[in-house]
Amino acid sequence: MDYSRKISERLWNMPDKGELESRREETFIDDIIQKSHIEKELLSHLDGIKTVFDGGAGCGRFSILLAKHGCTVTHFDISQPMIDKAKELAKAEGVLDRITFVKGALEHLEAFGDKSFDMVISFDAPVSYTYPHQEKIIGELIRMCRKRILISVSSRLGYLPYMANPIQKNQFILDENCDDPFVKWCIDNRENAINDFHFSKETVMKLWNDGLMGGESEIAEYENGGAPWCITYTFMPDELEKILKRYGVKNIQLAGPGAYARTIPNELLVKIMRDPKQRSGFLDFCHRYDSNPYVCGMGKDNLFAQGELS
Repeated sequence: MDYSRKISERLWNMPDKGELESRREETFIDDIIQKSHIEKELLSHLDGIKTVFDGGAGCGRFSILLAKHGCTVTHFDISQPMIDKAKELAKAEGVLDRITFVKGALEHLEAFGDKSFDMVISFDAPVSYTYPHQEKIIGELIRMCRKRILISVSSRLGYLPYMANPIQKNQFILDENCDDPFVKWCIDNRENAINDFHFSKETVMKLWNDGLMGGESEIAEYENGGAPWCITYTFMPDELEKILKRYGVKNIQLAGPGAYARTIPNELLVKIMRDPKQRSGFLDFCHRYDSNPYVCGMGKDNLFAQGELS
């Protein structure tokens, strides 16, 4: 088994993952923006869609949404805690009977036949956690798809600014007084992160050239019993587009959810999010701005792509 998969399995199967991941849209503004963008795209492309495969479906944010719109969904994820949370939420929404839950890794999709789903989706970049098999996984997802594919992967251009901004997540905290442990960590460590920061051209150029976040240190932490963040492969926009075309995807559209919002300070983002009218208009404009091909690579974390299969 590859280290990428072993590390992913340990990280996502931590007992608190289901609860923490299900609350991300209550905690971080960038998650609100990204999920809103994806929801708009999904709901505008449901004509003729009856069956959906959701790869890396997490706590069911989109599998439940699609089930509520009449689709039959296969919810596929590596994490049992997140599957358990998704079942709980699906039951509460009255769509448990429309969703089949399958625990598994994206590296092994051979049980699913060619063109077995009208739509295939995979969001929040699980494909990027399958390094060095990320291109093969995209091909497998496309193989399973009959009509439309929508995926998001980690964005290299989106990640590169993090190399000069160790407090980037603080910008998107919605409520500093919430009880989320990561929010508390971001706030408590803000000054230390600034004081300890040192810009490294070598580190930035390494990510620019090979696209890889993580490696030897994550493997060492895993071997010592820890649960590090996943080894992550980040994509350039033209690279992702070429892969999709190679596997026969047509009419490809790219977007960078979060590109507009990352230009706005936390105080103003919070003010916008707390006013329903401002929030609705802001999310609509973010969708328009972030869908422009000239900014697609500068999404907050993810590079979004969709296309059609003939």
